[in-house]
Amino acid sequence: MVALTYLQAIVIGILQGVTELFPISSLGHSVLVPAWLGGDWTHLVTQYGNAESSQSPYLAFIVALHVATALALLWFYRRDWIEIIGGFFTTLRTRKIESSTERLAWLIVVATIPVGVTGLALEHAFRVLFAKPAAAAAFLTLNGFILLLGERLRRRAEARASVKVGSESPAGLVEGATHHPVYGGPDRKLDTLGFVEAGIIGLFQTFALLAGISRSGITMVGGLVRGLDHEDAAKFSFLLATPVILAAGVLKIPSLFGSAGANIHGQVIVGAIAAGLAAYASVRFLTRYFTTRTLTPFAIYCLVAGVASLIKFA
Repeated sequence: MVALTYLQAIVIGILQGVTELFPISSLGHSVLVPAWLGGDWTHLVTQYGNAESSQSPYLAFIVALHVATALALLWFYRRDWIEIIGGFFTTLRTRKIESSTERLAWLIVVATIPVGVTGLALEHAFRVLFAKPAAAAAFLTLNGFILLLGERLRRRAEARASVKVGSESPAGLVEGATHHPVYGGPDRKLDTLGFVEAGIIGLFQTFALLAGISRSGITMVGGLVRGLDHEDAAKFSFLLATPVILAAGVLKIPSLFGSAGANIHGQVIVGAIAAGLAAYASVRFLTRYFTTRTLTPFAIYCLVAGVASLIKFA
């Protein structure tokens, strides 16, 4: 039996490209969708959550999809990354941070450290323990509650900050709001984040090691509760995800050239192209979507899909 068909490669590739960026968990869907489809798809799930999964064709395939997704993000934000990388090396030379771009570069570095360390130490153990349909369903449901909680905390904090700033202004007008010392105010910008705040948001991202918890969703929630609007929270989430996804993929890319990648190179290429195109389309859509809209629809989807999957697989 072929370990991975071209149809499976295309379907999982598109799924990865979309769900990695939409706040609905790519890892959870890579477990749940094959489990729902059943038949020849079921063995993909058992490969992924097996203790010997480091040698599985499906894991090697998923690694390639992660690299393709990261490359799509790099291309979409290519101008930002040129400035960010340039700003980073400028700070190494001058030993000081003078611009918002240089500050953003170090915010990304600080926020990447927690998930980098945790991922290296616990990724395999978490995958073996929790990359099962029932566990993924439970965490997907939890992801829905996290997104709803993030929106609720955002609205409450925004209201408190607006009232405080309005009461402090001479005319008591919210229009004069700038930055609340704790929350950041209703108009807080990305480059005003503190390094401790960036580290906490990066710590939130470590929960995405659990199948069903969305990397982009939980980092967006972290940004929202610190006062960023949805647009800036989404941008920081996508920028932060890029080096993490790329590094995780590149670290495991040698598996594609070993026994795990044997006989599926064609499927890997097709799936990676599908994932890259889907990721690029997704980030284009979401950067526009979050200029005016919220996480609530995604929260509802996670709750419905999670509960349905719990009923089926628990």
